[in-house]
Amino acid sequence: MSLVDDIGPDAGGDDIVAAEYVLGVLPTQERATAARRIDADRGFAAMVDRWEVHFAPLAAGYAAVEAPASVKAAVDRRLFVDGSRRVAPDGGRPGLLSSLALWRGIAVAALAALALYVVLPLLAPRPAIQPPATLVASLAADGSDVRYLAVIEEPGDGIGLSHVSGLPPEGRAFELWVIAGEQPPVSLGVIPTGPAVRMVVGTDIREKIAAGAVFAISLEPPGGSPTGQPTGAVVAAGDLRKI
Repeated sequence: MSLVDDIGPDAGGDDIVAAEYVLGVLPTQERATAARRIDADRGFAAMVDRWEVHFAPLAAGYAAVEAPASVKAAVDRRLFVDGSRRVAPDGGRPGLLSSLALWRGIAVAALAALALYVVLPLLAPRPAIQPPATLVASLAADGSDVRYLAVIEEPGDGIGLSHVSGLPPEGRAFELWVIAGEQPPVSLGVIPTGPAVRMVVGTDIREKIAAGAVFAISLEPPGGSPTGQPTGAVVAAGDLRKI
């Protein structure tokens, strides 16, 4: 006796069998028994129909594909013999439900294949996602009480500055510079006042901001250096490190 026969008329068990039938996971003998029940038991057939509707949205995101000619030929061989409809065991023609069972079987096979297509990629290990790099620099100098912490998230166009200590003399301002290798300092602008500020820089300057570059802060007139190079004392500096 198969599992389908063992379950009998229990509604909960029938519902599970109907779902497994639609998914195509029943063993061959149990699937055949379930197919016969579809023809003979309207309640069970309704359960199968309900599960087919329930699983149908899995196919919504995929375009219909025409079956190969070989599938049509196989269906014809199953439905017809020598050009005429196959004769049922009782001498009559097969009923509509028999044909429905066939088409249900084809639909279930397609749904099962689709379910595997959707689920298997989810089970496959995904490549590790590399978090964005972060550059930090602690800016300080001997004999100076000026302290800043610079943080840069890559990719991005901004520099986050946290003012730890130290103030510029009256009539002066802090200007931030970047020094890449042996190149001359490039101004990033006058640092706005505040405990935490953000400075936006252009693409050309962002290319110079990388691990190993040096940030420096100099004392300049309120509008910034008039020469394009530091004119006042460098009160804090530090190299960018990747974390």
